[in-house]
Amino acid sequence: QVHLEESGGGLVQSGGSLRIDCVASGRHILIATMGWYRQAPGKPRELVALVPHTNIAEYADFVQGRFTISRDIPNNTVRLQMNSLQPEDTAVYYCYVHDWYSDNDFWGQGTQVTVSP
Repeated sequence: QVHLEESGGGLVQSGGSLRIDCVASGRHILIATMGWYRQAPGKPRELVALVPHTNIAEYADFVQGRFTISRDIPNNTVRLQMNSLQPEDTAVYYCYVHDWYSDNDFWGQGTQVTVSP
């Protein structure tokens, strides 16, 4: 079982920046992929960015160079630095992990990011 603890997020004006962090913990875990998804009201959950075991980041097209994901593999942490935020980035952001040991996916509880016009 993997436990995910998210922190960060909040309210920012358009053009501003926010950072969200996630720490994975548990017994007998071997994290393959860490990343972030988001879900806006009335919309399906969508990928924001992932870092697989290669540590080569993958981004959704809408990121367009504004966000940077970074992963600390030994400490099972992942960070999403979000710059040039726009109102359409408003959503609940969820930490995601795929654990090799159990071959299961795990999700954080979500952290709210709100961008005002």
